[in-house]
Amino acid sequence: MNLKIADCWKNILKNEFKKAYFKELTSFVKLEYEKHKCYPKEEDIFAAFDFCSFDDLKVVIIGQDPYHDENQANGLCFSVKDEIKYPPSLKNIFKEISTDLNQEIPQTGNLEKWAKQGVLLLNATLTVRAHEAGSHQKKGWETFTDAIINEISDQKENVVFLLWGKFAESKIKLINTNKHKVFLAMHPSPLGAWRGWFGSKHFSKTNTFLKEIGAKPIEW
Repeated sequence: MNLKIADCWKNILKNEFKKAYFKELTSFVKLEYEKHKCYPKEEDIFAAFDFCSFDDLKVVIIGQDPYHDENQANGLCFSVKDEIKYPPSLKNIFKEISTDLNQEIPQTGNLEKWAKQGVLLLNATLTVRAHEAGSHQKKGWETFTDAIINEISDQKENVVFLLWGKFAESKIKLINTNKHKVFLAMHPSPLGAWRGWFGSKHFSKTNTFLKEIGAKPIEW
């Protein structure tokens, strides 16, 4: 696994890369990609950091692990490649945006546009074996991405954390809520969308907060 991660993040995470767990994780991922079909493509594993620099970071959205079907995952949580049918959770995200902001549903499910505006689309686990959901969980990725959340919480101020569902909500313990804004909602999956996702208005709430602190709002 190549550590092709943007320099600004590499400097922040350099100590993490030296730890034993990360070396074990690197060996595991390298072997998995050699022996099995895995997602996303190796060059896209750190895409969330390539598109969203640490300096420009405004918003963090936390997912669980990448999509595991053909040509879906592109290294950004909830995002899919251009011309790929929207998975159910992404479809519900777009429905909420349409209602919340009174705008058309996007023509693509590729969320690179968000990332380039300072939205870190962070999966807790950055890789997965094809057609085997959760297959790379508990191998070290969660330790790494928890460290990233910690660093953001410690080094930044006024970041908006959007935590959707119980798994994402569990990360609140890593966030200093005295200097960051946290919005909680049900997960946008069909199982939870009607029990608190729809009507959560996280996108307008995020932009209202960003305007209040003098930051440019996100074009969702």
